[in-house]
Amino acid sequence: MSTTLKPDPTMIGGVAKVPLARLPDPVALFTTRAGRFDFLAGHSPNLAPYLRFLAGICRAQAELVRELPQPNAPSAERVELARASRMPPLDRNDMRDGLAQVLPLLIERLESIEMPAPARLALTALKSAESADLDWVMDNVLADTIPEDSVAPHLFAAAALQLHAAMLAAVLDASRLVPIRTGTCPACGGRPVSSMVTENIGAEGARYCSCATCQTLWNEVRVKCLCCGSTKGISYRSVETAEATVKAEVCRECEHWVKILYQNKNPSLEPVADDVASLGLDLMMRETEWKRGGFNPFLTGY
Repeated sequence: MSTTLKPDPTMIGGVAKVPLARLPDPVALFTTRAGRFDFLAGHSPNLAPYLRFLAGICRAQAELVRELPQPNAPSAERVELARASRMPPLDRNDMRDGLAQVLPLLIERLESIEMPAPARLALTALKSAESADLDWVMDNVLADTIPEDSVAPHLFAAAALQLHAAMLAAVLDASRLVPIRTGTCPACGGRPVSSMVTENIGAEGARYCSCATCQTLWNEVRVKCLCCGSTKGISYRSVETAEATVKAEVCRECEHWVKILYQNKNPSLEPVADDVASLGLDLMMRETEWKRGGFNPFLTGY
C-alpha cells in the first residue's frame, strides 16, 4: 500500500546543536554493514542471494582495512585552505592512485566469496582487464557515473573506492570540517546514499546523511530537499504505512526523492544495507514522476 504524508510539524525546531560530521570507523562500519546485510537476507527471500553477496563484499572490505596501512592525513595547510574555500579536504582526483592500489587487493579477496554467476564473470574480467579498461572503470566510479550496461565490474570498483575513501576520511579531524552545500559531504564532496533520523548523534531527532563515497555522516536540516535545498513542497511516501521506518522524502520543487531512515524508531537500520533491502520503495517510486536523488552503487541497474 502506498501512502502520501504531509510534513510532520514536530520535525521542525526543538533539536539541539549537533556535530556537523561523524567520521567513519572503517572496520566497525563494514563489519556492522555485513551483519545487517546478513540479517536482511534472512527476512527478504527475493533479495536474499544478492544481500548475502553484498555482505561478503563488506566482510572483505573490513578484513582488508585491518591489513592496509593507515593513510596520512591531509596537511594542516590543505585543511585550512579547504575551510577558507568551503571545500572538502579530500579531493576525488587524489583518490585515484589509492583506488588503483586497493582494487586488485579487493578483487583477490573477493574471489573466495559466493556470488551470482554474472558477478563472478565480471570479477574475472576485471582481474585480467587491460589498463585502459581499468582506467575507464575507475574514472566512472570516481565520477559517480556507472553505465547501466556495465554494472557488475563497477560495483567491485565502487566497493574498493568506499574502502579507500573511508580510510582517508577516518584520519581527518571532524572539528575542522565545514558545511559545503546541501546534500554534499563535507569530507569528500560525495553524494548521499540516504539520510537517517538518529537518536545517538548529538541529539535525538537530528538528521544525518550517509556519504556514498567516504561513508562520513553529516548533519542536514530535516524537511529539506537534499538535491536542491528547498524546504517547499516536501512530502513523504512509503510502501507500508505512516509508521514505516524507511520512506521517500519527495521534493516537488526539483522532482527528486531521497530515502530517509528512521533509526530513532529502529536503531539497527543501516544507511547502505537498508537502502538496498528497501528496493520495493524504489520500484514504487519508479512509477511516479520523481527521480531518485540518492546514490548507491549497490543499487545501480535496479
